[in-house]
Amino acid sequence: MSKQKITLAVTGLNNTDNPGPGVPVIRGIKESAEFDVRIIGLVYENLEPGIYMEDLCDRIFQIPYPSAGSNELIERIETINQQEKIDVLIPNLDAELFSFMKNEERLKNLGIHTFLPNLKQFQERDKDKLQEFGKKYDVKVPGSLNMGSTSQISDLEDKFDYPVMIKGQFYDAYVAKNKEQVKQAFHDISSKWGLPVIAQEFVKGTEVNVIALGDGLGNTIAAVPMRKQYITDKGKAWGGITLADDKMMELTRSIIQKTKWKGGMELELIKNSKGEYYLIEINPRIPAWVYLAVGAGQNIPEALVKLALGHEVKPMTEYKIGKMFVRYSYDVIVDLEKFAAISMNKEI
Repeated sequence: MSKQKITLAVTGLNNTDNPGPGVPVIRGIKESAEFDVRIIGLVYENLEPGIYMEDLCDRIFQIPYPSAGSNELIERIETINQQEKIDVLIPNLDAELFSFMKNEERLKNLGIHTFLPNLKQFQERDKDKLQEFGKKYDVKVPGSLNMGSTSQISDLEDKFDYPVMIKGQFYDAYVAKNKEQVKQAFHDISSKWGLPVIAQEFVKGTEVNVIALGDGLGNTIAAVPMRKQYITDKGKAWGGITLADDKMMELTRSIIQKTKWKGGMELELIKNSKGEYYLIEINPRIPAWVYLAVGAGQNIPEALVKLALGHEVKPMTEYKIGKMFVRYSYDVIVDLEKFAAISMNKEI
């Protein structure tokens, strides 16, 4: 059977110690038996490692940060599309999702398909609204306090015992064991991600995660649970193993069914000593460990592209248990000309 030729644009090529999902998404789609893919890498920084990895992308374009404004970002995509005729765009970073969701129809009019949560789905799972989410969908969540200033530390201490988790709206999370650590984390996070900063009750237990894909109608197209085996100082998985856990799968299917989730997601959960699961975060896109799901038998990037193009996709219910991933770093040697090209011309 001949493969369908498509052009796919992907963001999140920042494959560092805080890796983006772009590189593993590309690896997954390149293993597709159904698509012959031309890959367009979209980068924000000229030192994103995905730019310099051999045979990863066919072309690279630099795009403006979402903070520059949605219109400027989408206008840049329009310019790139004039050259490349993009069929599907997969944004992989939390901070950019709002701009792409807001402009879904504008992109579709250009022939660019996405498969993203709608604004309601995206906003109701925000970290600062997790308490309300838990009540609405009958999910256990830790207690939390939205902080606008360090003057609220006394409120935090009245509500929770130390340690507590201090989190940003989009990224970063710190364990704070005392008032001074709360202050430091608050200032670090608010300077990068703004307010509110979220203080969350610390739930003792084992951290587990699920990567999943919803079709927007309440059906779970894919889901693979994982336990982190090695965690960096940024809290990122540097190794993990797939699990057999019916409770995690049931919880995942319930959340997707009740919310009618559209697109990729990651559930971050804590399993306590009683075997109860607490939802501590929902990441509204494919996570950086997606290639473990591909290796376990569920090619989520391929399925997402199919959904974006309107193809019928049957739910994947099987995956290999005990599959591991181990992340590593290595040095890529490149010529200065490549760095100069992306820095000066904004494209390679």
